[in-house]
Amino acid sequence: MHAVVITEPGEPDVLHWLEVPDPVAGPGEVVIEIAASGVNRADLMQRQGLYPPPPGAPPYPGLECSGRIKAVGDGVADWRAGDEVCALLAGGGYAEQVVVPAGQVLPMPDTVGIVTAASFPETACTVYSNVFQVARLAAGETLLVHGGGSGIGTMAIQLGKAFGARVACTAGSAAKLDRCRELGADITINYRDEDFVAALLDATDGAGADVILDIMGASYLARNLAALATDGRLAIIGRQGGSKAELDLGVLQGKRASVSATTLRARPPAQKAEVVAGVRDHVWPLIGTGQVKAVVDQELPMSQAPAAHRALAASEHFGKILLVRE
Repeated sequence: MHAVVITEPGEPDVLHWLEVPDPVAGPGEVVIEIAASGVNRADLMQRQGLYPPPPGAPPYPGLECSGRIKAVGDGVADWRAGDEVCALLAGGGYAEQVVVPAGQVLPMPDTVGIVTAASFPETACTVYSNVFQVARLAAGETLLVHGGGSGIGTMAIQLGKAFGARVACTAGSAAKLDRCRELGADITINYRDEDFVAALLDATDGAGADVILDIMGASYLARNLAALATDGRLAIIGRQGGSKAELDLGVLQGKRASVSATTLRARPPAQKAEVVAGVRDHVWPLIGTGQVKAVVDQELPMSQAPAAHRALAASEHFGKILLVRE
């Protein structure tokens, strides 16, 4: 098969479409013949040598894919060759085939095509696990989503609304904020022109956000705490703004607030299977009814992975960027 190989850490031009060995399904695994793969910030970090795949994962980038099952390993009862699926991966999505534990496979949603389905696994699993399983967002609460125009952001806005929350989001342009409102955002804040803490507190009569989903990390930590409501929960899933910052425990205790910081990729397969099962039970029905829709900015041939990485790094996209098998 062919896969996008990182020949050395560096800029997008180190990504090359090369011939590599075919994967083989082990016990409890399936091989998927890939139709498309989503592009994520973690892929850019892996390309730069900053986020290596966990032990045993394929070395190629790509944390989600869609396609058809080509083969199943011993002990796999729920899937068979020919099934159309999408899957959460520890790596290897930028390829013609990938092997993945059967518990991380999801059925193809009825309402989307096989290519578009690649936009769902990573975003749905990240948002559902952090916002609902860890931060316990409830109906009637306020959710603040940073990066509302990203793949994660567009999913979080839609899921927050579907579960009855009031959703606020930040984005860097009026055009993106308009589209966030179309997805259901109630409060939209341009982080380039406004202080998101002041804007959020003003919009919530001083209450703040019950849950904040943050992709920035260190540079937003103090402001996120200021924006949290009493008993609020801050879920950090990214470090685009750095990884080291001081945490004011006085503010945290005064608000009876909590902070969680998680990654999905390095979790053991059993934990990922639990997340995937929750997404299948609680998110997949919303996709089936159209309450949650795919938001795809562009599709590129898989061999054009360097162009996809440049597009994602430029942050001018809205929703997901997909790589499609040629």
